[in-house]
Amino acid sequence: MSDAAVSIAYLGPRGTFAEAALRTMAVSEGADLRPFPTVAAALDAARAGDVTHALVPIENSVEGAVTGTLDELATGEPLVIVDEQVLAVRFALLVRPGTALADVRRVATHPVAHAQCRTWLATHLPDAEVVPETSNAVAAQAVAEGTAYDAAIASSAAGAAYGLDVLVDGIGDNEEAWTRFVLVGRPSVPRERTGADKTTLFLFMREDHPGALLEILTEFSVRGVNLTRIESRPTRRALGDYYFSVDCEGHVADARVGEALAGLHRVCAQVRFLGSYPRHDGKAPLLRPGVTDDDYAEAVAWLAAVRGNG
Repeated sequence: MSDAAVSIAYLGPRGTFAEAALRTMAVSEGADLRPFPTVAAALDAARAGDVTHALVPIENSVEGAVTGTLDELATGEPLVIVDEQVLAVRFALLVRPGTALADVRRVATHPVAHAQCRTWLATHLPDAEVVPETSNAVAAQAVAEGTAYDAAIASSAAGAAYGLDVLVDGIGDNEEAWTRFVLVGRPSVPRERTGADKTTLFLFMREDHPGALLEILTEFSVRGVNLTRIESRPTRRALGDYYFSVDCEGHVADARVGEALAGLHRVCAQVRFLGSYPRHDGKAPLLRPGVTDDDYAEAVAWLAAVRGNG
């Protein structure tokens, strides 16, 4: 696909961390980048074919999973992850020129950003009202365009985009805050394996019974497939009915991962394959003896011989 044919939706407006992450990715070079007001809108644009891909946040090192993204990907027309990016998250207090800290009474920001700046706010703006917005950049835009808010918590890039001053930089409570973004598109042949890959799955249990989660985990563990993330989310069908969102090391083309998926297909009501794609850190998995592709091939050959087919 040529660069001219690539269009990418992202959580907007201009100045979001999603845009910053997207611009660090090679796929964005020469692509048509389109901001959308919500994660759901960006994903729907990809489902409808209005764009070729969408970049959305899925995980934060401080707050954990972005549950809205998980739930959107778990339902509706399937989408698959083709790439990921991780971005360091640094927050600033943005104001209209001439605003002093003592003038700040109402602060707008996204709830995740609020959670990551709670201690700073309690120390420096204990009496300020914090109002949730759909994104940090929307908060910055609202400050720039009106007087409903005195300040916004967002990136310094958002300040530059909307003509705001950085009153205080680095106000996050955790200097090691990172957000992981995933690039998704309509289902297609998985990207070729690189040897440092990740596979994402959504697993729906047939029924809630003792050992149900253990059955799922066993399909991975007996094949030496390491999980890097597992989250439980309600299916919204009944109280106590959950699905599991899982990231594991490896590619669907790896024998151990493929066999794990086949096993999961047998024990789960539904397995939604969310894609195999290169890890952002390029880290290859550490494989124990017996779980390499060569080990699986040798085992298949041995079984064929035992059955008299070798």
